[in-house]
Order: sequence, then C-alpha cells, then structure tokens
Amino acid sequence: MRQAFVYRLYPSRTQERTMESILITTRSFYNSLLAERTQAWEERGERVTKVQQLRRVKERKATNPDAASVHSHILQVVADDLDKAFRAFFRRIRTGEKPGYPRFQGANRWTSFGLKELGNGFKIDGRQLKVPGVGRIPVRWHRPIEGDIKTVRISKKAGKWYAAFSCVVPDKEPLPATGTSIGIDVALTHLLTTSEGDTIENPRWYRTEQTKLRIIQRRIARRKKGGSNRSKAVAQVQRQHERIGNRRKDYLNKLVADLVHSHDLIAIEDLRITNMTRNHHSRRAFSIQAGATWQATSCARQHAPAVRCAWSIHRTHRKRAPAVVSNSRRRLPSPCGGSPAKRAVSRSTATTTRPVTF
Repeated sequence: MRQAFVYRLYPSRTQERTMESILITTRSFYNSLLAERTQAWEERGERVTKVQQLRRVKERKATNPDAASVHSHILQVVADDLDKAFRAFFRRIRTGEKPGYPRFQGANRWTSFGLKELGNGFKIDGRQLKVPGVGRIPVRWHRPIEGDIKTVRISKKAGKWYAAFSCVVPDKEPLPATGTSIGIDVALTHLLTTSEGDTIENPRWYRTEQTKLRIIQRRIARRKKGGSNRSKAVAQVQRQHERIGNRRKDYLNKLVADLVHSHDLIAIEDLRITNMTRNHHSRRAFSIQAGATWQATSCARQHAPAVRCAWSIHRTHRKRAPAVVSNSRRRLPSPCGGSPAKRAVSRSTATTTRPVTF
C-alpha cells in the first residue's frame, strides 16, 4: 500500500532561490511539451507519446542553460505529469464528463517538482534531505517515516516548503471488532447527523476567520500589481487560508478517527452534490459547510469531507469500507433532527448497502 509522509523543509535563502529557479525551469519545460502535443494534433493529426517526450529531456539539457543544472529525473517527472494529465483528459471523455483539456501553467499555479528514485536523485543524509543542485535541506521530522521510500515531491505552499515522500508500507492489522455500525448524514445546519440521533456541530472555521480575510484581501486590492507590497499581501492571504484549512483538516481527522475506532461499518449517502448546487442561493452554504480542504473544482468534492477521511482511515486500519447508500433521500424531511436521519439510513442500509473489505 502506498502512503505519503509530508514534512516541513527549512531551506536557506540560497537554497530557496535555487528551488524557485527549478520551478521556473520545469514549468517552462511542461508548457513546451504541452505545446508540442497540441501543435502535433492540430496541424498533423498525430499524437505525441510519453516515450517521445522523454527523449526531449536530453535535448532540453543540451540547449537550455537553465535546464543544464537540473537533474534529469526532475525533467522526466515533468513529462510523466503531462502524460497523466492527458490520460485523465481522455478518461473524462470516455466517461462523458467535462473533458478539461490540460492547460498551460502560469507562475502562480506551478508550485512543485518531483524526484523519482531514492539514492539516484535524492538522498536522506541524517536529518537532512539531499537534493541535487540544491544541497542538504534541513527537515522537520515530526514523525518517523515508514516503509520503503519510492519518490519525493517538493512543493511550496503559502511561502513554506514541504517534502512529500511516497512510501510502500505493509498492510496494517485490522482494528478490534466493536460489533456496531452507524449511518452518517451530512447536512447544512450541522456538520453531520448519525443514525443514533446524535448531531455534531460545525465549528465553521471559514465564517469565524472571514472578518480577518476581508481586511487582508482589501490590502491586495489597494496594492499596485507587480509590486513587492502586493506580493506580501498575497502571501498573508495564503497563510490565512492555510490556517483555516489546517484547523478544518485537524478537526475532521480526529472526528473520523473516533468514528472508525468505534464502529465496524459506516454507511454514508451517495448524494448528487452537482444537482444540489445548481441553486446559486444555496451553493455558498454547501461550499462553506464542506470546506475547501481538498481544493476541489466545486462543492461536489467538498460537501462531505468527513466521508473522504473515513475512506482514508478505513484503508489505513483495514476495517470494512463505508457502504455507500443510494436512495431518494431528498424527498424526506430535513436530516438535522435525529428521527428522520435514522429512518432514512436504516431503510436504505437494509436494501442497498454492500460492505467491502480491503
């Protein structure tokens, strides 16, 4: 099983400038590869494969002075990222979804680069991460890393640098059985309502921080575009959003961990969030209720964060997966009270649930 371990990096100013230069080089390479694929299809009707674009790495390093000092694996990961984007594009076409053609990346959208092999590209030297061309970067090892390290992704978020290690870890032992099951209904008034009639209030992190956000966002509007003061104001907004996301993520992880450790089966409802957000009056309410933890395209992927955490923790602890319940739930009364939610989940569970074991 693959698991990611994310750690904070503390580079020096010289190392930070070097990594920002790598971001600029990889973004330029990504855009050139995307332009090559687009032109080949529009002008000649040909498809450029991943193997063909991997050959461009050597050419890029020979002709571009900035790319000459960048490790080959970093540029190869760029070609792999573009290939994944096109595979997802064709998959969405096959399934009838909105295709979303891969887009050219701007400077404010390209925030990470990757290395794909431990020992040949990056190394862990004591308590430091050794990156070619950058040097040894101090790492905050806040928890022990597990399994075999395969790849690393270095990213910048709100002015801070992080390293995400992708590791192959052994399957965890199942948690002790509790003999209980529970149904969960995500609502607007409360964060969620259980089939036992309990309700969990939503702390509404975004609402509580909105006053401060408005103040610092006005600072951006008053700053001149391209100026250093505007960049500082943007960084302040980013840090504030990061704080909101971290508080939300911490609360939800603890909440769902408690649910998973207390029940063998968690039944959830398969809501059609896309249809529910067509009304522009309730769209913001759904978005705020769900939060923006996963930076999704719309409320459809943000409406049930606890459910997403439940899937993740179930996979980690090898309990039975949440059973997705699909029924005409919207015809019933509001789920904010105990009885309606209990009737809805119990009736659906009896007919349409299908537990799965990982």
